[in-house]
Amino acid sequence: MTDISRSGCPINLSLEVLGDKWSLLIIRDMMFGNRRHFRELLTKSEEGISSNILADRLKTLLDEGVITREDDPTHKQKGIYSLTEQGIELLPVLAQMAAWGYKYLPVSEELGIRARLLSEGGPKLWAEFMDELREAHLGTKRRKRIGPSVGERLQAAYESVVRRK
Repeated sequence: MTDISRSGCPINLSLEVLGDKWSLLIIRDMMFGNRRHFRELLTKSEEGISSNILADRLKTLLDEGVITREDDPTHKQKGIYSLTEQGIELLPVLAQMAAWGYKYLPVSEELGIRARLLSEGGPKLWAEFMDELREAHLGTKRRKRIGPSVGERLQAAYESVVRRK
């Protein structure tokens, strides 16, 4: 964030970090698509971000502590991006935005299924998914779970809709 903010309002300050067209979409792709490498974020996004914009937004998210970057042990020129706790705690924000979009905008069935399920599951489901993200991105150990994870259930629902089309 710049040293000079328009105001100390928490909404304004949040928008200064996340209010561009791409940052929340990058976080979405990291959360729901498990996209952790630059190339994945660049080529697998539905919206088609350009490489220079992606690099700029990743730098901002890194500088603001929303994500981290570690060297990829399998390839010395690649990095692995991870959500920080700060980034993981954006899940309810994304879930609410998705629910609003699902309710009021003409979303496609396949891209709206996760929004519907997150809305129906509410805060309890969000908390479970956030714990999964903590395990994947922060290495936090979780209690043993029974059955598929939230991420797996969301992906299975998406794939089911895609297969029907």
